[in-house]
Amino acid sequence: MELGSLDRSDDRPPYRQIADQLRAAIDRGDLAAGDKLPSEAVLMGHYEVARMTARQAIQELRSEGRVVAEQGRGVFVRLPAPVRRLASDRFARRHRDAGHGAFLADAEKAGVTPTVDEIEVSRKPAPDAIRERLKVDATDEVVVRSRRYLAEGVPVEMAVSYIPADLAEGTRIVEADSGPGGIYARLEEAGHLLDRFTEEITARMPTADERRRLRLGPGTPVLTVLRTAYDTDGRAVEVCDTVKAALAYVLEYDVPAR
Repeated sequence: MELGSLDRSDDRPPYRQIADQLRAAIDRGDLAAGDKLPSEAVLMGHYEVARMTARQAIQELRSEGRVVAEQGRGVFVRLPAPVRRLASDRFARRHRDAGHGAFLADAEKAGVTPTVDEIEVSRKPAPDAIRERLKVDATDEVVVRSRRYLAEGVPVEMAVSYIPADLAEGTRIVEADSGPGGIYARLEEAGHLLDRFTEEITARMPTADERRRLRLGPGTPVLTVLRTAYDTDGRAVEVCDTVKAALAYVLEYDVPAR
């Protein structure tokens, strides 16, 4: 990208002018997702400013969540286009039949490449809030599946699913790779036809661990979605606790007026 110049007659401080020019380059697409920002040294030399000024300009973009710093590599543009999450469509059975989980369906609709990492599977008693939704006893173990989702290599979401152990045993739910269509496809194969989902959505600031794993800049909020899946017998078969990078998502709902 071509860097602009500072307007010394402008009331805005130099770091704000530099940040505005970098932001405009991102908005125009001159700097795309995954592109590296000009370094502090490059900004210092081009604009003839002190290191602190260059650093403040980059920090301005980090605080907005537009860029993320990677240790030893530099500062990179975050995913600029949101992952549109259409709640009324993402759990449709046709996606599972095609071997796609909900996140894969979201990513394909948004035109981004999805990946999953940090997959962990364990068995332990559920936290109280989860136990109440699953209607299991305090001493009952559940299968816990934790993972992180990325779009174009950028972390956008972390999710932890809790499944009653009697439903997960003997299925690929207890394996790291749950297979085509994910957890819900395996539950339906085991005879638990899904009927409905409930979701509770809140917004908050992330914990230190969430900031690190989602590579969030200072001041960047997260969305939390607590979802319960029910089968046709009315049994809660899974609770999923999700933390989403707020700037990466648009939550879209199509609600019938009847």
